[in-house]
Amino acid sequence: MTIKEAQATIDKWITTVGVRYFDPLTNTAILMEEVGEVARVMSRKYGEQSFKTSDKKVDLGDEMADVLFVLMCLANQCDIDLEQALAKNLDKKTKRDATRHQNNPKLK
Repeated sequence: MTIKEAQATIDKWITTVGVRYFDPLTNTAILMEEVGEVARVMSRKYGEQSFKTSDKKVDLGDEMADVLFVLMCLANQCDIDLEQALAKNLDKKTKRDATRHQNNPKLK
């Protein structure tokens, strides 16, 4: 599935199963909540925090998909083609950082 197809699929889901989009500010708050859930799993799986018994079955991929879902909802609401935006962003980073990371002694 392309990013464009995913945005269309989410739009169809929202307008049928979900009834309508939450307003953009609400979706922004939901996005922050979802990112926090990813951070929680990461800190327990890869960091120094330990899992609570109730957290041990949490699926990191599912949590990341929640972030992607809400981000795509916001993109749809703001009329942003994320496929185009990502291509443009990667081009910008490639030009800006062409040698920056290779010359960073911290990364050697």
